[in-house]
Amino acid sequence: MITIIERALLFIIMLRVISGSIEITAAALMFKFNDLEKAFYINSLLALVGPFILIVTTGIALHGLTDKISLTRIICLFAGICLIFYSLKSN
Repeated sequence: MITIIERALLFIIMLRVISGSIEITAAALMFKFNDLEKAFYINSLLALVGPFILIVTTGIALHGLTDKISLTRIICLFAGICLIFYSLKSN
């Protein structure tokens, strides 16, 4: 039996696969270079990818669920994401 996947879910899955591929590629590059300084640089670049993927996938999911989720819950979800980013930047 063939099931139809929602478009929003398909985009989220594709983004997560791409994100995982980037992570694996970064680990392979760190292994190849075998240099702590280069590994640190690659890891710093990965720190940009993670939050971007989080924001985009959450946005896609919320867009797909706009008719099923109240505005209050959407605001709470975005507030939670903002708190996550705030906690990462605070000392």
